Amino acid sequence: MARRYAVLVMAYGTPASAAEAHVRPYLEHIRHGRPVSEEAVADLMRRYEAIGGYSPLIDITVRQAQGLACRLADLAPEGEWEVAVGMKHSPPFIAEGLRRLAEAGPEAILLLPLAPHASRFTTEEYFAAARAAAAEAGLKVPLVPAREWHTHPNFIGAWARRVRAALAYMPAGTAVVFTAHSLPARILGWNDPYPAKIRETAEAVARAVGLAEWQVAYQSASATGEPWLGPDILEVLEGLARRGVPAVLACPIGFVADHLEVLYDLDIEARSKAQRLGLQFGRTPSLNDDPDFLEALADTVLKTVGELSRR
Repeated sequence: MARRYAVLVMAYGTPASAAEAHVRPYLEHIRHGRPVSEEAVADLMRRYEAIGGYSPLIDITVRQAQGLACRLADLAPEGEWEVAVGMKHSPPFIAEGLRRLAEAGPEAILLLPLAPHASRFTTEEYFAAARAAAAEAGLKVPLVPAREWHTHPNFIGAWARRVRAALAYMPAGTAVVFTAHSLPARILGWNDPYPAKIRETAEAVARAVGLAEWQVAYQSASATGEPWLGPDILEVLEGLARRGVPAVLACPIGFVADHLEVLYDLDIEARSKAQRLGLQFGRTPSLNDDPDFLEALADTVLKTVGELSRR
């Protein structure tokens, strides 16, 4: 009899539109029900309107999950695979995805956050949200976090291809900046692995491309009144302009899909800053449902299942 496993593909979430009726509940969910200022709602509405009034994140995540299911069926046809999507802060929520998967009666549900770099504020929050949702629903099926994949050869290869392709159309001396979402700087006092994991990905991509010079920058920090990890991409652009660099290529290794942080924070905000500084600005395309990326996810799932069966 075939062994049955399930995979919950998790992402952050996004409002269904730029309308206040969607943006306000989304922000309130992020803030655990605490009131949200009118300024914060208006600012986020403005950002979503600037990218067309809609983020493709959920659509892309669904495509990623579907592609993962197909790849698992190809690589391990002896098993039965159920794959569902769960968002942390918007429908379809993590709880919905778990309930759907549990109905299939799997031996275990593998938890696969589409956050490449482990942290108390990234992967651990997804795992905690899934455990809490399972407990509330009374689900008994084991939940198993997927192993790390931030240096998987196919993940690195997908980014390396994008960097090489982009540099072919940019001037000599273009600076490559690998970006990831900033987090509160207090994680440094916890010995959180996040900054080191990001650097490991950046180093692997740079090595695959053969880059002699590159750097890491953070982006999309929230205005919470506390320090966040830096340097920020906007500060890095200023420094590169002072050095006389002709162009910048941003490679958002901390993200795996097109969404607000890529389509607004890089494509609009960072690009506008670069243009004001006299810098040509490029950005590598997002991974989305790239076959190499899906291969990395499928291999990660299969290796996690292999480790589970050896316990």
